[in-house]
Amino acid sequence: MAATPKAAKKMRIDYNIDRGIYDAFVKACSHKGYAPTVVVERLMNKYIETGQM
Repeated sequence: MAATPKAAKKMRIDYNIDRGIYDAFVKACSHKGYAPTVVVERLMNKYIETGQM
């Protein structure tokens, strides 16, 4: 039986954001068809790789 790699674990991050800004971000993501969590994960990954947003 072959061993399979473990899946990446998700982590919950607590942060404080202005409600209006958060609502506008979620609305913009939904209009484009993106999940807000995916957008944030990609921005974090891009920042790690390049050092800029």
